[in-house]
Amino acid sequence: MTQFSQTAPYAVGPGNARGRLYPEPEASGRSPWQRDRDRVIHSSAFRKLQYKTQVFVNHEGDFFRTRLTHSIEVAQIARSVARELALDEDLTEALALAHDLGHPPFGHAGEEALNQAMKPYGGYDHNAQSLRIVTRLEARYAGFDGLNLTWESLEGLAKHNGPLHRPPAYIAEYNALHKLDLGTHASAEAQVASLADDIAYHGHDLDDGMRAGLFGPAEVAHLPVVGAALAQARLASLDVPPARLRHETIRRVINTLVGDLVAESRRRIGALAPDSPDKIRRARRPVIGFTEPMAEANQAIRHFLHAHMYRHWRVNRMTSKARRVTGELFALFHADPSMLPDDWRAIAGEADGERAARTITDYIAGMTDRFALDEYKRLTDLSIAG
Repeated sequence: MTQFSQTAPYAVGPGNARGRLYPEPEASGRSPWQRDRDRVIHSSAFRKLQYKTQVFVNHEGDFFRTRLTHSIEVAQIARSVARELALDEDLTEALALAHDLGHPPFGHAGEEALNQAMKPYGGYDHNAQSLRIVTRLEARYAGFDGLNLTWESLEGLAKHNGPLHRPPAYIAEYNALHKLDLGTHASAEAQVASLADDIAYHGHDLDDGMRAGLFGPAEVAHLPVVGAALAQARLASLDVPPARLRHETIRRVINTLVGDLVAESRRRIGALAPDSPDKIRRARRPVIGFTEPMAEANQAIRHFLHAHMYRHWRVNRMTSKARRVTGELFALFHADPSMLPDDWRAIAGEADGERAARTITDYIAGMTDRFALDEYKRLTDLSIAG
């Protein structure tokens, strides 16, 4: 049997794996989670992340993060933490790369519009959509829909933010077919991927916000962690140019957050003394986490970004337009599903109702920012051929 990197007894491993919904022979030279990671990377949904909004719409600048670059940054942080904690790096990386597959165009603005449109049918949730993509919508294999990921990857996607006592509709539907133990915590690997997402968000949104001129060093100097990182960056070189000062600050912020996460997670794991992944799943609280002061610092950074970036008037203008475009796309297709491309129209069926609405949502959610804008023009501008 192929030898993989040494992991702790509480890490997910081939010996405690629960397999796939559709059994497949093991691949020579690759663990099940290496295969999962590779399937995610080669999926259509992953490629589309390159042109999906993080905060700034794709056409606003080449240097701002997209969902793809965000996912890669999350994966880098997550894999580094997993290595420190002797977890399975490949499962952690697969979850980090897949966690945003369900985001529609225009980021949270698009999600809000689709959630509003789908309220009569249970709403829209990007985590549930990620699961829907990897279990149903990706059509790459002859024997099954989706990517047929391992149970551990599906579990991590479904409940990386914690136990689900009131799961979104699709997660509940899938769980009826393939039990994911929704009432327990996810594996430590999934917990790492979730908090690596928070670290990456804070780091790159501070970076992008300063790059865009929404705020500057003076506005972040009072923030916990960020202020100290800024002071250290200035001491590193008194004549450092603004762009380098920003980079020096952000890398120190990320390093501080990662260091705290690793140290506190080691303490929690030591206190629990888990001898299997299931002991981590059944624990009373997550084993991966920040210290209380660092969790409070994260909250302060999050509040600052909401006030000075996500709700900045420049971002608000684009958010409003994006929300309107997404909502109107849904309304146009819902009023006349015959305008859907042939493959999607066949799935939607002729009748109104949830099936048609969900198919329209799947179609819109799979769009990139650019395609959504072009589709909107095709549907509303009489001078453009359909």
